[in-house]
Formats: sequence, structure tokens, C-alpha cells
Amino acid sequence: MNRIKTIAEVQSSDETPEILFWVGCAGTFDPRAQRVSKAFAGVMQAAGIKFAILGEEEKCTGDPARRAGNEFLFQMLALQNIQTLNQYQIKKIVTTCPHCFNTLKNEYPALGGNYEVVHHTVFIHELIKNGKIKISDHLSEEVTYHDSCYIGRINGIYEVPREVLKSLNIAVKEMNRAKSNGLCCGAGGAQMFKEDEPGFKRINEERVEEAIQTGVKKIVSNCPYCLTMLTDGVKAKEKQHEVMVYDLAELILDQNIQ
Repeated sequence: MNRIKTIAEVQSSDETPEILFWVGCAGTFDPRAQRVSKAFAGVMQAAGIKFAILGEEEKCTGDPARRAGNEFLFQMLALQNIQTLNQYQIKKIVTTCPHCFNTLKNEYPALGGNYEVVHHTVFIHELIKNGKIKISDHLSEEVTYHDSCYIGRINGIYEVPREVLKSLNIAVKEMNRAKSNGLCCGAGGAQMFKEDEPGFKRINEERVEEAIQTGVKKIVSNCPYCLTMLTDGVKAKEKQHEVMVYDLAELILDQNIQ
């Protein structure tokens, strides 16, 4: 994979990127999510997409702060990001994180940040539909798909990720709770960052139980939080040598992209 340039580098060389890839905190600092960032960047490079990142100029969107009730910190971070994005005249943003996607798309406009924001699953679907990437080595296997809350219930994107999997000749075996009735991975309510209350079953373990009951060997999602929680749930069930958790972009990159 070629080195990814920052938007500052691109503009100084008079190049015009088609999109800005918003990497996000998890995609930058978490080792597992870093692999997803690299996979999605590899997909875009294979498709010939001109893109750039903010690099060190990218700050947290402020989503965790707002969810935790610190509105002042959220607005401070958001306004700093908006100032940076507007300075570079950014029009279209693609991100691999549903939380970043929701915040940039639905909450930044109230503060003056108006952009076309696309989640990477939708972007990949567009690339396949428009013939910019062609998959020649189909997997022909079964997986189960976990709908992350901020892509599913919050933004109503259910069918597009499944259509991408179908284009790979991958059959989706749905869990008992799926789509609008799907179960959270367990990261919601700040459970990602703290221990569960005593006496309650861990939500991620319950979700993984549902996935294992489908009989598949791969769980697919599209969120760094979900990847962590589901992977931990698989380990808790001592199934890490039997069941793997993937982001959709990783399945795409694993194929022979033409």
C-alpha cells in the first residue's frame, strides 16, 4: 500500500483529492482498528480513488464527550474540527467509524459543519456498483452480520452491507436478533470503558452466543467498538480458534481486486 498523504501535503502540490478519509481515534490508535483503516485505504487505492487524511490535524469528533454529558468539550472539539475542515474546503468525508459518521453527518451541521459524510460500507457498495472495483475471487461461504447501533438503528443502514457481502458470494446467516431488532455489542452506555455492574450478564457474550448459534466461523461488522466487544466475547467463550471477527473492508481487501 502506498503512503497516504495528508490534506495539507496534497493541497500544497495542487492535487485535488476526491474525499477526505476521516480515520478517527480508534482507527488511529487501536491496533485492531488500525488494520481496518489500512484495509479500507487499500481498497480505495485499488479503486484509484484520490483521497487524503488530516493526519495530526484531526481531533476526536467529540462523540464520547457528548454521550458522557460533557457538552462543552464536545462543542470545543467540534468547532476546532469544523474550522480545520472548512479551511481546506472539504466537501466529502468517508469514515470507517459509525460514531464519527453519525457525529459528522448529523450533529456538526448545527455548528456550521456541512459536509457529505459517507460510511465506508456505503462507499464500498458504491465502488462495486459503479465497477470501480471488481472481485474476481469469490469466497462462497457463510458469515453472520452484526448491525452496529449507529449504522443500523440510528441511521437506518441495513441492506447495503448485506448487498456488499452478497456481491462477494457470501451468504449471511442472520442471528435471532438482527437489523432493527439487533442487539448492541455491549459497548453502549460507556460499557466499552468500564466493568459491567455485578450480577448482570455481559452483553457482548450474549451477542456472541447468538452469533455462534448460527454455526458460522466468521462474524462481520463495521465498527471499531463492535470489533473489540465481539472479539472479547469470542475469547470469553474460548472460541477464538474457531470464530473470527472481521470488518467488511477486510473481506474486500482479502479478495483479488481488479
